[in-house]
Amino acid sequence: MKTWNVYYLAYLSLGLIWGTNFLFMKWAAVIITPEQIVFLRILAGLIPVLSYALMTKQMKFKHFKYVHHFFMMAILATVVYFYCFAKGTSLLNSGIAGALSGSIPLFSTLITFLILKEERLSKRKLAGVFVGFIGVLLIAKPWVNGEDGLDLSGVLYMTIGSLAVGISFVYAKRFLSHVNISPAALTSYQMILALLILGIFGDLGGISDIKTDTGALLGVIIGLGIVGTGLAYILYYVIVNKLGAVVASTVTYIPPVVALFIGLFLANEVILLSDWGGMVVILVGVYLLNKKSIKG
Repeated sequence: MKTWNVYYLAYLSLGLIWGTNFLFMKWAAVIITPEQIVFLRILAGLIPVLSYALMTKQMKFKHFKYVHHFFMMAILATVVYFYCFAKGTSLLNSGIAGALSGSIPLFSTLITFLILKEERLSKRKLAGVFVGFIGVLLIAKPWVNGEDGLDLSGVLYMTIGSLAVGISFVYAKRFLSHVNISPAALTSYQMILALLILGIFGDLGGISDIKTDTGALLGVIIGLGIVGTGLAYILYYVIVNKLGAVVASTVTYIPPVVALFIGLFLANEVILLSDWGGMVVILVGVYLLNKKSIKG
């Protein structure tokens, strides 16, 4: 197999992996709390990432002068992001939660414009943000009440999670882009701090109940943790290094589609035509945000 084919296989694999995360969160949410799901996810995901960082000697004592930035990344890009997605998925169908996750690039663009003044929000990007949020509304359907409507608190949690990770991208660009720290080391630092935060402030009582369901246990530890977090980060590093950051950013097109298909065909969830339409509209918005960059 040609080398470039291997990298694009990694690209597709990453999209598929991220798309399955919502089903694993849904399984576990029946047994343990969202914060416990996040704790197990980070713990299992840290193992391959930390091992990779240590084996390649990417972690340095001199990095600890940036510990305050690692702490902020742990809050934004791990604790809040993972928790809100786990909570949102517990309140929604996994396919719907996955489709809503496609709004992450929309928030990233909007926050970048608001905080990083050197970034210009062109008419095309503004149109992309507007179109994308129309797609979110088509899925959320806040005008529908009763049994036919979605749990809007679940939509809100997914929105806050997308916003948090969007802010984290801007924070990292503002405060960490100039430092010489590898992504594997940075991720290890933020995941270790996130575990400490959850261990100190989280309620982990009853977390062992996950052992009563082997499928949910394997889903969290292997699917969501080792593969969905640890391996996913490593694949992302490979894609960024070999195919570039622009191509890597477009992998966000894949998870919403995968999540909807999994929700429909594996989880037997009710996915409406309007949900598929909303997902397509979100992806059109994301395409408008990336159009110029992809061509370049």
